[in-house]
Amino acid sequence: MSTDEPFEFLQGNLPLLVSVPHDGRTLPPAIAADMTPAALALPDTDWHVGRLYGFCRTLGASLLVSGVSRYVVDLNRPVGDESLYPGRLSTGVCPVESFAGEPLYRKGFRLTARRRAERVARFWRPYHDRLAAELERIRDKHGIALLWDAHSIVSQVPRLFDGTLPELNLGSFDLESCDPDLAVAVYDCASASDYSVAHNGRFKGGYITRHYGRPSRGVHALQLELAQRCYMNEASLRYDPAKAKRLRETLESMLRVFIDRGLDFLRTKGDRS
Repeated sequence: MSTDEPFEFLQGNLPLLVSVPHDGRTLPPAIAADMTPAALALPDTDWHVGRLYGFCRTLGASLLVSGVSRYVVDLNRPVGDESLYPGRLSTGVCPVESFAGEPLYRKGFRLTARRRAERVARFWRPYHDRLAAELERIRDKHGIALLWDAHSIVSQVPRLFDGTLPELNLGSFDLESCDPDLAVAVYDCASASDYSVAHNGRFKGGYITRHYGRPSRGVHALQLELAQRCYMNEASLRYDPAKAKRLRETLESMLRVFIDRGLDFLRTKGDRS
């Protein structure tokens, strides 16, 4: 990851963009110097999601993967820090606590408005500029743009949700960010697997899904929050190739349904016009 371009981007030839905003692990030295030892371990990272979705390179999808840690700036939060889940615990665009409620910074550190604005300008804005430009390019080329926002989280986070999270958590912002037929088709595909599945449960989609998903404008967005036990060891944080291989088969099936139904939807819409 370079300072000028704090993400990796690969342009594909399908009407699909896969966004991976939370697998980044880079901490600029000036920011890391103010962090606690616990924060430097980056416990809330979406570990290995970029690697898990690596098959998208051969699938033909566009792929956008952030390199910067969500502790620097959270790419899936609005700049204004509006709550995505009113009444529930929410972390901001520049978080100061971990999911476990532990401080990320040493005593005496203050996240000033200037520091926050610098992070947004340096890291948040370039990612979203690239994301928006690619969605526009895809829609102009194909007549439709499909956005898949890829995430993962440890299976149990008491401050965020009760009990153990289902393995596949699909979010369509209560069917507002994606045409209902497309969202349900992807959900049905997931439900046909051996994994436990939820749709618009605890995770309905974050800022990226809600902001860019505009079915009336030809952009359909879904978020998938994976329970990390599906593809890695949550205790050691090690990637599990056997688990990942099995999961990738389901992920690829879900993405192919998303693409195929999306193109069918476009053709049907054209036939009706």
